[in-house]
Formats: sequence, structure tokens, C-alpha cells
Amino acid sequence: MSVVVITGSAGLIGSEAAEFYAGLGYRVIGIDNNMRQDFFGAEGTTKWNRTRLENSLGAKYVHYDADIRDTGALAGIFQSYGEDIELIIHTAAQPSHDWAAREPFTDFHINASGTLNLLEMMRSYCPEAVFIFTSTNKVYGDRPNELPYLEQDSRWELDSEHPYYMGIPETLSVDQCLHSLFGASKLSADIMVQEYGRYFQLKTVSFRGGVLSGSKQSGVQLHGFLNYLVKCAMMNSPYTVFGYKGKQVRDIIHASDVVAAFHAFFQNPRRGGEVYNLGGGRDSNLSILEAIDWVHHITGKKLNYSYSNQSRTGDHIWYITDTSKFRSHYPDWSIRIPAPQIMEQIYLENKDRWK
Repeated sequence: MSVVVITGSAGLIGSEAAEFYAGLGYRVIGIDNNMRQDFFGAEGTTKWNRTRLENSLGAKYVHYDADIRDTGALAGIFQSYGEDIELIIHTAAQPSHDWAAREPFTDFHINASGTLNLLEMMRSYCPEAVFIFTSTNKVYGDRPNELPYLEQDSRWELDSEHPYYMGIPETLSVDQCLHSLFGASKLSADIMVQEYGRYFQLKTVSFRGGVLSGSKQSGVQLHGFLNYLVKCAMMNSPYTVFGYKGKQVRDIIHASDVVAAFHAFFQNPRRGGEVYNLGGGRDSNLSILEAIDWVHHITGKKLNYSYSNQSRTGDHIWYITDTSKFRSHYPDWSIRIPAPQIMEQIYLENKDRWK
């Protein structure tokens, strides 16, 4: 049976991919040791999502409670399935700026060394497989903050004549700017994925994501802002807006649209370490203030929020993704679920659990 290996399989993108490929008849091998609970405490646990996958997918899903830093454990898994592995989707990561600054060794070993371990597993046991890496727009550091933004009532924005109005392209420099340690560890992994593609002519790709969202995310203050925003409104928990007057703009992409992009690449892969920016683009974006208004509209509850003048280190004032490179290579792909609809799904699918 053809095999898909997914790291971080109980997380947002990993679980979406697991359900998608199991539905296509693949045997899905999930690797996830619930490190998100170690990062963010009990509210960050993904155990509930792992249980949901095991119950719903049955024999189509095999779970390994393994750490991607453990090469011995990885070798045992990859050796078992060998060249039956057609696709590796690597979503496991330490995902927080703030957490990385507190534990830089752990952050780097998970994000950078863990990715290197997986690339070596591919090269040793299934070199004809496709390797998909969920990178991040944080590889560009705070370079986007140098753009000439205009202040509007609810957001920062670019002039419609600016060359980046439709979004940040892959050609933006990643050098000589402030990244955060998280951004640096993810950039290290991103470049390694490219290098294995170019140097060994493997089918690897880095997708540099914006805000990846959906109802199955375990949102916490340090990661998963849209899910956490709705959760705070539902539970009447305090929420803090950090800097930029709450007008910072994020583009939002639903997990299913992310997996659709992965599958488009998998069906027609390119060798040589491709890189794509992936996000909601002009089709799906919100400022924090706009998201707060939408939360009120969808849930009927006003968010209990406060404001801090201190922005997060390396945080973007404005980030909208230019997806034109990916669309030119895969023209059948498009954004199907815009940000307000994502928020409504988050609310509808979690309201009973959060009550």
C-alpha cells in the first residue's frame, strides 16, 4: 500500500493532511509526540485531535509517538515502510517567537535539526518520495516592516500602486534583518530543504505560510491567533493586542486550502528545491481590529481585550502573501475558504467544547 508520512500529524495542518490522504486510500503514518503541550501547557495539547484521527480513520492511520530529534526512532519507522513511502509532509515544529527566545537550543534542534533528520531519512530510505516542508513567512524577518504603509481606520495598508500591493514575493531578501530565533531556526530548515532538492536533485519544496488556520487548531496566546481569538470570546477570557494599534494585517489560509496546495505539488512535483509563498493573499486577510469585529459578529460576544504598546519582537506590521508563483505553476489551485468563513467554522465546530 502507498504510504504518506506526516510529522505533527495531530496538529492543524498535519491532521487535515492525514484525513485527506486516508480518504484517497493511502496508509497514513503519523509522527507526533504532543510537544505542543510541553510548549504551551494543557490548553495546547493535541491529544484530543490524535484520538479523533485514530477513531475516525481506523486502520488507515498508524500513529507513532516519536520525536523528530530521535534519529533511531525515525530510522525504525522509515526502514519499516521504505520505498512504499511516496510523500512526506513535515509539519512538526516549535512554532512560537516568544517560546524560542526562552529555549533557543530546543527550538533550533526541533526546527532545524529535526528537519535535517527527516531529509536524511528520505535520502536513505525513499529518495523518490516527495518532501513537503511547512516553512513560514517569518523567514523574511522584519524586512516587510520597511515598506511605506499608510494608516487607515482599521488597518495598515500599502498604496494600490506599490509593487508589493498584491503581496510579498519569494524574491524578498531574507538577509540583514531581525528574524526572531524562531524565524532563524525555520530559515535554517527552509534552506536545508532547498539544498537537498538542489544538491541531491530530490523532489523537495518549502511552503512559506502566512497564518494557517482552521477549527482543529489548539490555539494559544503564543500561537494560532485566530483560533485563540474566537476561543477567548467564547470563554470570556482576556485577550491582549500587542502593538501597531491593533491594525497589523495578516493573511489567513484555511488548512484545507494548504493541503490542496500540497496535493497539487505532489501530483506534479518539481525537483531542485522549490520555494513558494502560501497564504490567503488578497482573497483572505484581516487586521487584528477587523478580526475582533468579526468575532463579535459571528459569536454575538464582545471580546474582553486590552492593548499593549509593546509589539512582539520581529512581528510584521503587514503581511499579505503574493501567491502568483505557485498559481502560475499550479493554475487550478485557489483560495476556497476566506477568513470570515474560517472564523465561523472555528466557532461552530468548537463552541460546545469551549463551553
